[in-house]
Amino acid sequence: MCEDNHGGPGRRALFVTGAAAALTLGSVSFAAADDGDRESRTVRGTLPPGSPDFVYVPVEVPAGVRELKVAYTYDRPSVPAGTLGNALDIGVFDDRGTELGGRGFRGWSGGARTEFFLRADDATPGYLPGPVREGTWHIALGPYTVAPQGLSYEITITLTYGAAGEAVQPVYPPERARGRGRAWYRGDCHLHSWHSDGRRTPAEIGELARAAGLDFINSSEHNTHAAHAHWADVAGDDLLVMLGEEVTTRNGHVVALGTDPGTFVDWRYRARDNRFGRFARQIRRAGGLVVPAHPHATCIGCNWKFGFGEADAVEVWNGPCTPDDEVALADWDSMLVASVRDGRDWIPAMGSSDAHRSPDAVGSPQTVVLADDLTREAIQEGIRAGRSYVAESARVALSLRASGGRGEHAGIGERLTVGRDTPVTVRLEVTGAPRCTVRLVTDQGVVHTGAPLPVAGSGVVEWRTTPSYAAYVRAELRHEAAAGPLPGPLAAFTNPIFLGRQ
Repeated sequence: MCEDNHGGPGRRALFVTGAAAALTLGSVSFAAADDGDRESRTVRGTLPPGSPDFVYVPVEVPAGVRELKVAYTYDRPSVPAGTLGNALDIGVFDDRGTELGGRGFRGWSGGARTEFFLRADDATPGYLPGPVREGTWHIALGPYTVAPQGLSYEITITLTYGAAGEAVQPVYPPERARGRGRAWYRGDCHLHSWHSDGRRTPAEIGELARAAGLDFINSSEHNTHAAHAHWADVAGDDLLVMLGEEVTTRNGHVVALGTDPGTFVDWRYRARDNRFGRFARQIRRAGGLVVPAHPHATCIGCNWKFGFGEADAVEVWNGPCTPDDEVALADWDSMLVASVRDGRDWIPAMGSSDAHRSPDAVGSPQTVVLADDLTREAIQEGIRAGRSYVAESARVALSLRASGGRGEHAGIGERLTVGRDTPVTVRLEVTGAPRCTVRLVTDQGVVHTGAPLPVAGSGVVEWRTTPSYAAYVRAELRHEAAAGPLPGPLAAFTNPIFLGRQ
């Protein structure tokens, strides 16, 4: 049972809300005070192993409060190797409540901060400025992991009384930058600033994005949209800034890519709750794409367990190429085979840096999209159609084309509609990939491996096939292997070209 000891006025109680996914503790009360006064209450308690995903501490806020501040600590006992220790996330909901959907959401910092404040004119990064209205607020605790000894915590809530400051009116970045018409545009759609658990400001990220040769980026903070109003000064004619969120559940993460400004997507559910579809539809209604992130990552709660029925694309390559990316790539390739077998739509692949702090490289990898212009809508349409490839940096560029029959041809993400036995020529042109090896992959597997490219990094590979032999073809560029028969790490890969009539 959860121990709940409140300092100051209040009552000692424990309530279960809904299913066993959340607990609500006894409320903390404050009495009204004079302008300029400051009053604090302290909550102490212990959460046992197996605690619910979320624990709520109600706070009765009186009228006349100018600022709410919360600070917290928790113990981190030593645990044996292989045993999970303590990790406690935190956020807050206002007087509109904690109902799933987030109407009362006012901010979340996960485990990145030990304190936060909010008032009408300002708030800690990750939190939303706004009035501290009278009513029942809730501090949201997320016991991410709990040690066998339990998790003892202490929360100090401080109210400052006085007139509220002038409310801040958010300004959002434009949905268009100066493009080059129909062209290949480079972007990084998974980035973190200090508005969640990153260490860079939006301005610093914008500078790094430009240095990396990017045309567009997407704001994707963990479980908060508070950063949306802080990107307007970063965007420019040369950089499109889209807005979104990394919806970080206990059963995997999904990037909401390019949603309408101010869109919040709730994360308080697991796959067994059968609620993800509701929020995937919300992302689409808000003009965004649903992109499961690092689906085979090994961190606690990171492995994707919701299935791919709602996905518009999938993040196959996340940050430096590691074994879990190779698993994601192989799994995605199997999904391509299944889509051919079942005659259904396929899911395009993406890559993003997931950069948080130095030395994480913004734009490594990056998704290169063929779009009609540098606008939110055009970039999303290119991603959704699979007209894209993933490259480790702006130095790497490639072109993959298939041609056959009476002059028919198709590019990445397209279909070459010719007969089953029609000869098809696949041509790959590469620049910026010195000593990399080209591999062509079909539904049968790797069917062609070229010699390493010269040190100049450029080369052309041609391969001939028929749709009866290859239902699709895609390309991989890989660095030289350090040792052994395994292929080297990725330098780039493409979405497929499909061959034959569907």
